[in-house]
Amino acid sequence: MEEYKLTLGLGITGSFCTFGKILRTTEALVQKGIKVIPVYSRHAGTLDTRFMTAEVFQNRMQEITGERGIQSIVQAEPIGPSGLFDVMAIAPCTGNTMAKLQQGIVDTTVLMAAKAHLRNEKPLVLAISTNDALSMNLRNIGLLMNMKHIYFVPFRQDDYQKKPHSLVADFNRLEETIAAAMKEKQLQPVVLSPMPVDYK
Repeated sequence: MEEYKLTLGLGITGSFCTFGKILRTTEALVQKGIKVIPVYSRHAGTLDTRFMTAEVFQNRMQEITGERGIQSIVQAEPIGPSGLFDVMAIAPCTGNTMAKLQQGIVDTTVLMAAKAHLRNEKPLVLAISTNDALSMNLRNIGLLMNMKHIYFVPFRQDDYQKKPHSLVADFNRLEETIAAAMKEKQLQPVVLSPMPVDYK
């Protein structure tokens, strides 16, 4: 297995149903030698849901990464001047975060981290997870795809019968996307076949 010597800023926003996946993905990245520093949105860092409590999630992430993580806009601002990250990923990236990023709105910890990181012209990887990707947020996906230094983890419709506008990134491809982004390449294909109707 290829090993990397990178520092990854991992922005985590409130797509709570994907938290189990991102824990497994983070563990795999750390095993490859990537230093992962979590960056939590307020919702991701404070809300307890049917999927996981905030405390359990953050404690598990700290066990995996050895990092308590960045929890506030004030803590995120120095990311730019210090050049802290080699690459940043927002995984999961909600539709709300994606829309604000496209508009240049910086009102959360993750968005401040992304802004600070992008000022250094380093890659930002988005692993989207949103129910409005093929409706209200489709325009934002297109615009972000045309922005320099922004790359997408390949994504697919996760339930085209019950949630026809929903798209979710394939988190298993985060590592590949990061490797391609470090070479200023978008991993292809970026649009994957939808999950089968009977997918469990």
